[in-house]
Amino acid sequence: MIGRRIAVYGPSGSGKTTLGRQLGELLDLPVVELDAIHHLPNWQERPLDEFRSIVTSTLDGYEDGWVCDGNYGGVRELVLAGAETVVWLRLPFHVVYWRLLTRTIVRSLRREELWNGNRESFRLAFFSRDSILLWGISHWRAHHKHFERDLARYPHTDDVRILRSSREVDALLVGLGAEQLTKP
Repeated sequence: MIGRRIAVYGPSGSGKTTLGRQLGELLDLPVVELDAIHHLPNWQERPLDEFRSIVTSTLDGYEDGWVCDGNYGGVRELVLAGAETVVWLRLPFHVVYWRLLTRTIVRSLRREELWNGNRESFRLAFFSRDSILLWGISHWRAHHKHFERDLARYPHTDDVRILRSSREVDALLVGLGAEQLTKP
């Protein structure tokens, strides 16, 4: 119905990781979070060749299936080549940006560790050129344009499901038997 190798795409703040974890729990599949592989300590980016190698070996290592969330163009064809289903979270900008803003504030207040010792901070979020909030605005259109292009460019046999609202996300989960995973 949905496949055993699922790629979850969407802009920052769209709910990729949350949905990926829910799908992983529901389908009893390991979840591969590309951010956790990509980000080294101090927000350094892993070199592309190393990133591609780790992603390939990680996905290949889960022979019974996986859920992979992330948007990295440098590994997109690797993920698409192995995926049976692509779930694209294409929610409205105001919904995604509100989630991004509130998530960033909460993570900053809690000093929550994300990956490899990295933490969001108010300084980084509000007073830096590397702000995730600025990224969320400046890369919105590019995300959609590049993902549509790559879906057309890279050969794949994926079932592509475009979800345009929180209600559609909930309906997908409920359709898979996940009443306990969705919001009331």
